[in-house]
Amino acid sequence: MTKCILVMLLLCDFCLATELNVASIDWCPQLCPEMERSGYITDTVEMIFRDSPFKLDIKTYPWSRSILLVKAGKKHALLSPAKKETPNLVYPRNEVGVQRMCFFTTKGSDWAYHGIESLKGQRIGIASDTSIQELTLYVAENKQQFQYMPYNETYIEQSLKKLKLNRIDTFLFTYNTTVYEMKKTGVMSDYKAAGCVSLAKVYMAFSPNPDLTIKPMIDYFDERMDKIKASGVLSDIMARYGLENWQQFSK
Repeated sequence: MTKCILVMLLLCDFCLATELNVASIDWCPQLCPEMERSGYITDTVEMIFRDSPFKLDIKTYPWSRSILLVKAGKKHALLSPAKKETPNLVYPRNEVGVQRMCFFTTKGSDWAYHGIESLKGQRIGIASDTSIQELTLYVAENKQQFQYMPYNETYIEQSLKKLKLNRIDTFLFTYNTTVYEMKKTGVMSDYKAAGCVSLAKVYMAFSPNPDLTIKPMIDYFDERMDKIKASGVLSDIMARYGLENWQQFSK
C-alpha cells in the first residue's frame, strides 16, 4: 500500500509540473538535436531543469521561426541568442555560453589577427551575410580581400580546403563550431586559431508576451546556473565536445 501511495504522489508531482516549451536551432556543438550528444548548451539547460518544477520540452526550428514563436508567446524561451540578435526578449542574469568569432589558418602560418592593421594583404574567407561590427568598415573598403562562401553545413570543410590549396590565407568563423568540426574530422593538427575579433554571451532568452508567466522560470534558471557555474561542472560538459570551459571568456 505504501509503495502504491508513493508512486501516485510521484505521478501527481509530474502532472503538476509546469510546461517550459523551448524553441531551439541546430547549431552544433552548442545545440545538436540530431546527434548522439545533444550539445553543450542543451546539456547545461537539461541539467538546470532536471528534477525541477518545470517540464522542459525543446523543439528545433529554423532560426527566424524560433524567434517569432518566442516573441508571439507560443514558446516560453529561445536557445540561444546574443542580446543584440533579439533585444526584445527577456534575459536572465546568467548566460549559457559564449560565441567567439575567430580567424583560422594553417598550422605553419605565422600570421595572426592583432587588429585591423594585421588584415592588410590577407586573402580572407568569410561566410555570406556575415556581419561583424568590428570589421564592417574595413570589409566595405577592402572588398577585394574577401572571398564569400555560402553559409551552410559545408562552409568549414570548403574553407579548410581553400587554406590547404593556398587559395586563401585565413577564414573567419565561430570558434567552437570550427574547432569541434576539425576535431571530429581529424584535421585539427593541420590548422589553428589565429586570433578572435569578437565575443558575445549567448542566453536562454524568454518571451516578452504578458500572457505567459515566465518570472519563476527565469528565477529558477538563474539560481541553478549560479550553482552550476560555481561547481566546476561546466568544464566536464565542455570536455565532452573537446572544448574549453567558456566561463574563462565571459568575465
